[in-house]
Amino acid sequence: METLIFQATKATPLIDFDADKGILTLKGQSYPENAFKFYDPVFSWIDSYLATYPPQIQINMRLSYVNTSSSKCIMMLLENFEKAFKQGVSIELNWYCDMENESEVECAEEFKEDISFPFEIISEIEKNP
Repeated sequence: METLIFQATKATPLIDFDADKGILTLKGQSYPENAFKFYDPVFSWIDSYLATYPPQIQINMRLSYVNTSSSKCIMMLLENFEKAFKQGVSIELNWYCDMENESEVECAEEFKEDISFPFEIISEIEKNP
């Protein structure tokens, strides 16, 4: 599969999914006018990728702001990864935050509550993808 790349804009994050390495990066802010329209090709690509039964996936996120509709889309993505994890795919998520920004940390923690695969919240000072 080809790598999926969407360049970041003011309102949308960088999305870089290297299928060969199994590494997904989302970085930036997510508040597109229509989140479902923006994320729809990402859902399609990830569904196709997961259908190949990859052995492992590493997800690196650094989202400084996520609006409500984007949160729903990101949760839908994580639910797809959760299903794959339960089917035996090794998945880990590293969510990088500015630990001084309570809303960023709370956002990451809320997503983490619903996920059973390895999910680390990491200070962006420790390592920034």
